[in-house]
Amino acid sequence: MAYRWPAGTAFKRITLDVEDCWCPVCDRHMDVCDHRYHHLWTLAGPTQVVNRLVRCPDPLCASRGRTFSPEAEMSLSMPRWCMGWDVFCWLGHRRFARHWSVPQLRLELKDTHQIRVSDDAIARYLGLYQTMLAARQQDPKRLEEAYQDSEALVLTIDGLQPEKGHETLYVVRELQSKRVWFAEPLLSSAEQEVHRVIVLARQWAERLGKPVRAWMSDKQDAFVKAIATEFPGIPHRYCQNHFMRDVAKPVLDMDSQAKVTMRSKVRGLRAIERRVLAERRQAVAPQSPPPPASPKSAATPNAAAPASATPAKAATPEPGASSAGGVVRTESALEATGVATAEAPAVEDEAGEVVLGYCAAVRGILNDSQGGPLHPPGVRMSEALQEVRDSLEHNLEAKKGGLPSPC
Repeated sequence: MAYRWPAGTAFKRITLDVEDCWCPVCDRHMDVCDHRYHHLWTLAGPTQVVNRLVRCPDPLCASRGRTFSPEAEMSLSMPRWCMGWDVFCWLGHRRFARHWSVPQLRLELKDTHQIRVSDDAIARYLGLYQTMLAARQQDPKRLEEAYQDSEALVLTIDGLQPEKGHETLYVVRELQSKRVWFAEPLLSSAEQEVHRVIVLARQWAERLGKPVRAWMSDKQDAFVKAIATEFPGIPHRYCQNHFMRDVAKPVLDMDSQAKVTMRSKVRGLRAIERRVLAERRQAVAPQSPPPPASPKSAATPNAAAPASATPAKAATPEPGASSAGGVVRTESALEATGVATAEAPAVEDEAGEVVLGYCAAVRGILNDSQGGPLHPPGVRMSEALQEVRDSLEHNLEAKKGGLPSPC
């Protein structure tokens, strides 16, 4: 989809001409026949590139229907791109050298350089950048220059699966120069599929003219057979990471079983938390006010009232004044509740806070599954639970409670 430029954009104009204006067939001077306009973003601002197209004027020339365009156009941008090489390289450097995200790139272009492009456009140009970078890495001349001082090659192959169920990306690297050679996505790890990748690696090594000193992989059957076929007599080493993982596999299995046993013993955290929260809600809940007294009928006179009492005083008794019917309440139920709630002291549940803190700590310990063969998570879980137990026993022996001091 063509880029839509904002209305009123002011462009910087650049005019390009063909360097050689002489016809390559009849050697006649070619005339300008048309103009091609290319609008693009540069770090200097919006730019309009005007390309003057030329054509041979001789109707009998073999190149009569051929149009020649300026060669310098490619030095500014690729055809039909909306950004120049400077913006393109800026995006690639920030994305892969500084690991910026696409929204960060878009905001930086907008705030610093006033370049307005969408996230989809940035993602598309980043994909083109990766394609060009891969092609540059596989350039035969650059490979020869990179391995000019190398005496031998050490190759490695490994499969990377971004998500389960997707294609596995098999990457071939050279360890002496720490350079990625190529990567091939394969639908399966069958011997025929892997053998094709090993053949490609042998072709790369033959093109460089360097001997292969050793191979390194995780010793899959397909890798072992394919390397033995294409590289006879070459040592095939085991990857250090896979070697450590396989050696520690029995230990990790025992560690996993110990974690299951510890989790089965440490139970009831949620029930304890619910009980503490329920007690806290009951403590802070306001007490319901008593039901208001039923109003007395105006037709029933008060027998205890003196005859000389005025109607106003009889109708409006003093607050808290007693009568034969009981205490007369003058405040509403809402006002009484509000006063009682405002005067009630705040409930401080220090013991509950301590219990909830211990429960949160234990839950974090049980959910910790990080670590590797050298730091088994089950061992760290056992040590952490023992620390929690020692802390509880220490508090019980000291008969202390409440929250810890701020310092």
